[in-house]
Amino acid sequence: MACAIGIRGPLKLAANHSASIQSCDGLKSSVSYPVSQRWSSNGSWRCRMIVRPLERWHSNLKASLTDAGISSDERITVLVIGNGGREHALCYALNRSPSCNEVLCAPGNAGIAQSGDATCISDLDISDSNAVISFCRKRGVGMVVVGPEAPLVAGLANDLVKAGIPTFGPSSEAAALEGSKDFMKKLCDKYNIPTAKYCTFNDAAEAKQYVKQQGAPIVVKADGLAAGKGVVVAMTLDEAFEAIDSMLVQGSFGSAGSRVIIEEFLEGEEASFFALVDGENALPLESAQDHKRVGDGDVGPNTGGMGAYSPAPIVTEELKGIVMESIIIPTVKGMAAEGCKFVGVLYAGLMIEKKSGLPKLIEYNVRFGDPECQVLLSACKGELGKVSLTWSPEMAMVVVMASQGYPGSYKKGTMIKNLNKAERISPAVKIFHAGTALDENGNLVAVGGRVLGVTAKGKDIEEARERAYAAVDAVDWPEGFVRRDIGWRALRQKQVV
Repeated sequence: MACAIGIRGPLKLAANHSASIQSCDGLKSSVSYPVSQRWSSNGSWRCRMIVRPLERWHSNLKASLTDAGISSDERITVLVIGNGGREHALCYALNRSPSCNEVLCAPGNAGIAQSGDATCISDLDISDSNAVISFCRKRGVGMVVVGPEAPLVAGLANDLVKAGIPTFGPSSEAAALEGSKDFMKKLCDKYNIPTAKYCTFNDAAEAKQYVKQQGAPIVVKADGLAAGKGVVVAMTLDEAFEAIDSMLVQGSFGSAGSRVIIEEFLEGEEASFFALVDGENALPLESAQDHKRVGDGDVGPNTGGMGAYSPAPIVTEELKGIVMESIIIPTVKGMAAEGCKFVGVLYAGLMIEKKSGLPKLIEYNVRFGDPECQVLLSACKGELGKVSLTWSPEMAMVVVMASQGYPGSYKKGTMIKNLNKAERISPAVKIFHAGTALDENGNLVAVGGRVLGVTAKGKDIEEARERAYAAVDAVDWPEGFVRRDIGWRALRQKQVV
């Protein structure tokens, strides 16, 4: 089986992701790992600084670009795959890079096109690898950045790399870290990565018996990709049984739910941590916290994310080091040892346990999060060729504007006005488009659940929050809604300190 290694071209490695159905091992909450320091954490990431990888990363990337026929000083055309707020943020960041000559986005959306952050290719079928390859050759694309997880799991990066097109994003084999929670858990078991204890099932009766033995609260997860809706935190046994039946009996998530992971409930505070990975080394990015529940006070059903801010105050400099040493580096080394190196951005969903203060891995995503990408890239400036990142000293916050009814059914085609006025609230405000289109009269309308990501920076969490909500209030969209408490954890922690 071929395992595509990012922009280096295909590297044939044995990759076996087959998994047995029963696996019931837990991990200790605190583990010590002898890890070579291949990442830099000197200084505070909250002050203006250049975060530079060690020479090995820089040399590897430079050699990769050279192998692909790209000079590190050459300005290239970049194609971003996807059509949401995350992809708009990627286009916005890439468009500011001196290494980029042109940014294209397929299929993109109306808001991205109107913003001037990228040229949208709405008629390119991103599910057809041959069509994407043909387009890249025709337009002289120097690099492809894959935004969403589905094309990665489906093998788009494999096909692009095989065709000699430099690609940012993991192979389908490596994307199993997100595509199969069972695969991720087994990797944690094998390489002593701290995570919640669990058991995997494909039989509803056996899963329910296990839940009875463990008790509630407990977590039920669909094994495969379920658009962020495949996790149920069951506070009672009946809720857990209902989730098991929904996935294994009723088939609510199709093949993604044909196997479930029953996981212990962890008490603590969630955070997100990001790292750039070249297959052997990891460059830490910033932390973030998002708000999954639809309602203020973290009530109601889970969503794809109603807002986020970065950095997350709970992720201290000391904790960043622990995350790198106990979670990120063992994962990178483990994937390499399994014969399937990971290349791309590794997004670790963490629980900072209340009882120990230590991080445990909840899940991996193999791409930037949405809406976390909006705040991360709003606070970052970088250059592709030099692989350098400059972090703003400011806080960044994004407030998601969603269609009334989301995450349930919602009306499409409602008109959105005054976005230009909202962005003029402050130079520190930027609105990213996730679910917008133009109607027959050229009016901007909502066509998705999560529609806009109103993003702002400020000297502290209070200023970023004030600017973001001032911009939200300037948008004329009666059919939209927001959470009004984005950032409450950071504000609470600041008050405590």
